[in-house]
Amino acid sequence: MEILYSDECYQIQGAVFDVYREMGSGFLEAVYQECMEKELCKRGIPFIAQQELRLFYKGEALRQTYIPDFTCYHGIIVELKALSVTTGAHKAQVFNYLKATKMRLGLLVNFGCYPKATVERIVL
Repeated sequence: MEILYSDECYQIQGAVFDVYREMGSGFLEAVYQECMEKELCKRGIPFIAQQELRLFYKGEALRQTYIPDFTCYHGIIVELKALSVTTGAHKAQVFNYLKATKMRLGLLVNFGCYPKATVERIVL
């Protein structure tokens, strides 16, 4: 069984762990967002930060939108958190981003864990 975007995920995870090694835990999510942007650029990983995603209901556009932290490699949603623990609601957020974009893979990254950051794969 082939793992979806395995090489790309490996590259993103490397960026996540480098940011965590440098910054540690305890900062606000916005700090990690900025650090990740710098690290993704440094590594040449293609990304779009905080791109507004349109939502539709029965083919009709809604006023409400979703804004994931990153879309990497034109196919991977990366959602950042800075919490002591992530919950089912955070996983559901990533799952909804995937449904809204028709993408198949999301990474839920949590920088708030100690002693290391966590990366959870969510596949649609």
